[in-house]
Amino acid sequence: MPTLHIEHAISDITLWKAAFDRFAGFRRRSGVLRHRIQRPVGDPGYVVIDLEFATTEEAEAFLAFLRTKVWSSGENAPALVGVPETRILEPVESG
Repeated sequence: MPTLHIEHAISDITLWKAAFDRFAGFRRRSGVLRHRIQRPVGDPGYVVIDLEFATTEEAEAFLAFLRTKVWSSGENAPALVGVPETRILEPVESG
């Protein structure tokens, strides 16, 4: 199951989470099967997000949407600080 892995700094977790939640319906329609949000211990100003998809093409299309419609807009990404780091990961093994 391909995973879109995203990491970036944020200015406020509550503001960031509200913006993330506004796109819940679009995530479902775009093929996101599951998501996971994490923060590094001791760093409340940073988030790590994993979005799982059925296909790599869906992950790539969603990443393009994030880059062009979400992260490029202060209104859509009000708590984003800097440029997110992203990778599309493919499974090798799980246990």
